[in-house]
Amino acid sequence: MNFSVLLSLYTKEKPQFLRECLESLKNQTLPATEIVMVYDGAITSELEEVVTQFITILPIKIIRLPQNVGLGEALNEGLKHCSYNWVFRMDSDDICLPNRFKKQVAFITQHPNVVLLSGYIAEFEEDKNTISSYRKVPIGNEKIKKYALSRSPFNHVTIAFRKDIIKEAGGYQHHLFLEDYNLWLRVIAKGYEVGNLGETLVLVRAGDNMVSRRRGKEYIKGEWQLFKLKHSLKLQPLLPNFFIFTLRASLRILPTSLLKVVYKFLRKKK
Repeated sequence: MNFSVLLSLYTKEKPQFLRECLESLKNQTLPATEIVMVYDGAITSELEEVVTQFITILPIKIIRLPQNVGLGEALNEGLKHCSYNWVFRMDSDDICLPNRFKKQVAFITQHPNVVLLSGYIAEFEEDKNTISSYRKVPIGNEKIKKYALSRSPFNHVTIAFRKDIIKEAGGYQHHLFLEDYNLWLRVIAKGYEVGNLGETLVLVRAGDNMVSRRRGKEYIKGEWQLFKLKHSLKLQPLLPNFFIFTLRASLRILPTSLLKVVYKFLRKKK
């Protein structure tokens, strides 16, 4: 099966992180047919140098945007340049485990009705061999759709989707901090079959800054937008929807120290 990998590169990315990301793509047991890398505005010469080191090793297609437009818009632009209908996502500081693509392609081949597939992530802070937590997602179409009413049912950086379905759903749309969740809900609302693999596919960098960023007034605005989206899609009755909004929004005003406790509780240690 031919497929594209889609990632966005921003000027503030660390060259070493990008190098490890591309190394993980090089080490795949089932290599990508193409890698569409969107430069979200101008990037540093150090990042350019890293890409140059891999340009003859990996099937990289570079899309340069004249200015920074944000992740959602950058990915929408990148989708236009993906040659294949199946598109696999990752971020420029992620590390794919060697069998990621092989396992996802095998599942897709065996389940032709599935249009969107993700899996577990393992989070680390500095040493990728020391995992701090896992984000596990529900398995099975019905469990995923039920889970989606309260939390994002997929890990964006492990996602593989059919490009035609994503375009039909309207692509990535502006949603403060929750553009991926917004898209998944629109796909689910159309009744398509979705799936998750019950195993870790990608290593993701985490840390205290990641938790502290997930709070404040702007995040509450994003939660309100999520409430209105679920209402417009008729995914959930009004009262349960408002209860979930209240619960999620209340977490955004917690002190960082308490938010870290909640975050650790929601993550799995094994």
